[in-house]
Amino acid sequence: MAEIKPFEVAWTDAEVAAVLDRVRAYPWPPAPEVPDGWAYGCDGPYLKALCDHWTGAYDWRAAMADLNRFPQFTARVEDFDLHFLHVVGEAGGQRPLIVTHGWPGSHYEFWQAIEKLAFPSRFGGNPADAFDLVIPSLPGFGFSSKPTRPIGQRTTARLFNTLMTQVLGYSTYLAQGGDWGALVTSWLGRDHGAHARGIHLNMLGFRPPGGPEGEAEVAWAARQAGAMDVMGAYFRLQVSKPQSIAWMGAGNPVGQAAWIAERFHDWSDLSKKSIDEAYPKDRLLTSIMLYVMTGSFTPGAWYYRGLVEEGGLAFEPGQRLEVPTAFANFPGEPLYQAPPRSFAERAYNIVRWTDMPSGGHFAAMEEPDLYVDDVRAWGRET
Repeated sequence: MAEIKPFEVAWTDAEVAAVLDRVRAYPWPPAPEVPDGWAYGCDGPYLKALCDHWTGAYDWRAAMADLNRFPQFTARVEDFDLHFLHVVGEAGGQRPLIVTHGWPGSHYEFWQAIEKLAFPSRFGGNPADAFDLVIPSLPGFGFSSKPTRPIGQRTTARLFNTLMTQVLGYSTYLAQGGDWGALVTSWLGRDHGAHARGIHLNMLGFRPPGGPEGEAEVAWAARQAGAMDVMGAYFRLQVSKPQSIAWMGAGNPVGQAAWIAERFHDWSDLSKKSIDEAYPKDRLLTSIMLYVMTGSFTPGAWYYRGLVEEGGLAFEPGQRLEVPTAFANFPGEPLYQAPPRSFAERAYNIVRWTDMPSGGHFAAMEEPDLYVDDVRAWGRET
């Protein structure tokens, strides 16, 4: 069994100062003077305000202390040192739940949900709803070690199943995820269903063989294609030539921040709040620092190419993920809008479908209470 080693974030003054010096010295290019700068990429005034906050007001030591708030560890699994939180809550080892992030997120995505999921009685909830949480950093991301070439989500699922069963000793467990975490979680159900006995997703990754059927599904596919034309350039680059963005991002914290902040803006439900209300600058900067300080920008881009190299999203005819699957549909997801349930049910054994009143791609950050409530309700049924 792999040795489990306690871990603590320990950024030094010199390491952070080098990043902040690059931010201050950034040679700002021209930005179009238009009413909506986000239509061209990351908005210039927003990015400048974010960088001013980064160099003038962001308390990185407080952020580092916050990142050390929950028990975290590393363990060797195959060729990787996997970083993970392990919060043994009121469940006392009896209800393990692995929660997986995506790009450009991190294990920090779930900060506002962790205590409520692990210790519901602290918030007026029922202790019977408690989970033991395992929240890993994807291989190549954050404090997990970096691959030497792109790997994908199916490989990640194998690594995470080993983490859960052989390293942590859980014979069965539940799994939850969004973005790439949704695909990793789907592969946990597909390849490791003897252990992953139920999954909960807030994005649907797998595609049924044969494509869309019927008017509603065809209309959804057309909308999805249109959204990808407008907002999917990042995907087409990272899934095909990820090293191109790696060359531009290396040593460029402002460029990395712009690339990441654009996703948080474009993929979130901002119908009733601003990006600063959805993601206060301190919180967004901590998310960005987890890329900049750990060298995760490059393998984060590679992770898209890993999807292609591992076979993509579609099943072969006659295949389906049969593990019971719950789906939380957050309606403010502008790019990856949920398909009709009929489409999803040809790829997944959907046993629970919740249409949320608000929230977008980063559900646990945008609407932590809605996210927690649905995960708890699913857990009671599973």
